[in-house]
Amino acid sequence: MTYCFSIASLLGLPDARDYAARGVESLSGAFTDKHFGGYVASLDGSPASHRKRSYETSFVVLAASTAATAGVPGAGDLTANAAEVMQSRFWSDEAGALIESWDREFTEPEPYWGANANMHGLESLLALYGHTRDERWRDLALRIAGTFINVRARSENWWLSEHYGPDWTPLPDFNADNPRDEFRPYGMTIGHLFEWSRLLLQLESTWELPPSWLREAASGLYETAVTHGWAVDGEEGFVYTVDWDGLPVIRDRPHWVAAEAISAAATWTNLTGDPRYAKQLHTWTAYAQSRFVDREHGSWHHLLDSDNCPSYTMWSGKPDIYHALQAVILPDLPVAESTAQAVITASRRQL
Repeated sequence: MTYCFSIASLLGLPDARDYAARGVESLSGAFTDKHFGGYVASLDGSPASHRKRSYETSFVVLAASTAATAGVPGAGDLTANAAEVMQSRFWSDEAGALIESWDREFTEPEPYWGANANMHGLESLLALYGHTRDERWRDLALRIAGTFINVRARSENWWLSEHYGPDWTPLPDFNADNPRDEFRPYGMTIGHLFEWSRLLLQLESTWELPPSWLREAASGLYETAVTHGWAVDGEEGFVYTVDWDGLPVIRDRPHWVAAEAISAAATWTNLTGDPRYAKQLHTWTAYAQSRFVDREHGSWHHLLDSDNCPSYTMWSGKPDIYHALQAVILPDLPVAESTAQAVITASRRQL
């Protein structure tokens, strides 16, 4: 939410900067572990809340660097601290990836490598690069992309395993007994392929002569997601996950999957002008407007069942606007390393 209000501040929405400042204050205060360093996951005091995860740390980096770009008080110091925590505690130069999590004291790493946390790590590193123009952050983002996409997804013809053991052995049956897991579901996650595709294009935009494989990989992931995600069970919408034969596992439709499809299609459209992407963008946006947007109570329904009716089996309420926010604004923005920099570039072009 700190990230979202920071983007809203850059867009000129009234009072957004005050909310972003409150978020920066909270992240710098209550959520910072003053004794062992890093950031706690929540304030409920449970053992799980004290575990230090690269997923949450990446979002602190994303929020802080975006707030700093927006000139939010205190965001510069938070950015510096969060970036140091990410690099010193979570970055593995040997693996070219972020360590999934540690115990509170940073003594025992989790014996697991996850694509989801690293995808958001890449996103946060691009935002950090956009704010600081320090190329080391972009270089780390490229290494993450190489580790998960240019090596592993390429070898599987642009299918992406989400879960790996400590020796990088793929774990295709991970959470097969709990396929609805919110963050580590079984099978291939359609929305993540779209998200990776967009992020690879954003990474590509930071070079005059980018690594050639980025465009190829972004296209491969996008096409895999379209082929195996959209209306594959006979109903419009994107299924949550598919198995390794391409068959739907969870046919429910999370809002964030549609949002990431829209964001990816918008990025491809703005980058290439290809009418095929523009048509997909129109189709998926119309679907989101008719099915997800809650015109009575506001925001988006977070989950639809396989019949495209609102469902609450995965989330309670509407806690997340991060994916929907970007789906709404990215179609009107140029391609840049981060949403914040895209907003700034668009504003300059209007002057």
